[in-house]
Amino acid sequence: MRSIETLIRDLPDKQQDMVEAELELLAELSSENGMNGVEHVCAGEGIDLEGIEGVEDALLMLATQRDRVIIDRIQVQASYLHKNGGKQWSRFQFADDGKPWALDQKGAQDAFLAETVDILKLPAHRKREADWFHPIKIDPVTGADVKLTQATIYVEDRAESELAFGENSLERQTVQKVLEVGVVCDPKERIVEICAKGGHKIRDQYLKSFAKHFAPQSEPPVEVPRRNVQLEVLRHAPELAILPADGVDRVEVSSLSFRSSDGAFMLTEKRGEDEMLYQFLDRQFGAVSPLQARGWQIVAATLRIFLPSRDGNKGRIVTVTLRTPNTTSVPNKTESERKFVIGLLERWQLLAPPPSKSELFEVVD
Repeated sequence: MRSIETLIRDLPDKQQDMVEAELELLAELSSENGMNGVEHVCAGEGIDLEGIEGVEDALLMLATQRDRVIIDRIQVQASYLHKNGGKQWSRFQFADDGKPWALDQKGAQDAFLAETVDILKLPAHRKREADWFHPIKIDPVTGADVKLTQATIYVEDRAESELAFGENSLERQTVQKVLEVGVVCDPKERIVEICAKGGHKIRDQYLKSFAKHFAPQSEPPVEVPRRNVQLEVLRHAPELAILPADGVDRVEVSSLSFRSSDGAFMLTEKRGEDEMLYQFLDRQFGAVSPLQARGWQIVAATLRIFLPSRDGNKGRIVTVTLRTPNTTSVPNKTESERKFVIGLLERWQLLAPPPSKSELFEVVD
């Protein structure tokens, strides 16, 4: 580190800033998502990672020996993995009709890019660019390579004014921002995932444009719906099994909401540490508790997952809210927390299985 710092200090001031900015970017990518991004992009580009020791080693090798576009793609891939399953992400399923897609046709790519500017409601003169590449991921079930087609669309956004140091003093400068839209396709499974700001309505527009330009022979796809929650599991004090590998101290049901057949609503929350919410309901209401009386449905629940202290850091609590029919707070969490929480909810049977292709398209028929 000292030798590297000495080398950087010997550079001209502006060059120092550039090198330090690049090193900070590589440090930000030194994560689980960054390593997955490295593996996906390098597999697609045929870059051998044999002998590489960890994500930092891989990133430094790529930054010094490869074209800059590789690091840009890894940054995009890491960002996509972070957002996958979150609020800015949607998945769509096409019917398995065997009709070809035009993913590699330049005309279709250019038309899709032009339509992106229209969807964003930006002037036609805005600069735009699309980077199409083929990352490869490992199927978690079969272990086979899955070749994807991915596009990152960059569009010049509205400019922002901010202060910066000029040659003599502070100056106000105009900075042109860039919007990003990510599209990931699995042609074999006929799946398209769209990652973009703006909510479901905007992502639906991107999807319609994708279908028009790349899959014009196929029927319109359907969005893969959120999985239903199964709150009847919580009708009785549940055994929420945790394993040593989970790294969880304990789990508690901290609130339950009920709605009766005649429209009444009731929210109960755990307050004291000396009894469970179920014990409180039994003590307070007995046989007329909404857990036992007829006509009451559980419509929402909150779970608190207690994580122990680690590496000198205090323990923390992950709170998960579930609401019928298919709303959870999981999309608001980080990518690693989403995987962790979904795994627990599946084990506790609080999430229904994802719909199959046949179930999705039976609904359309």
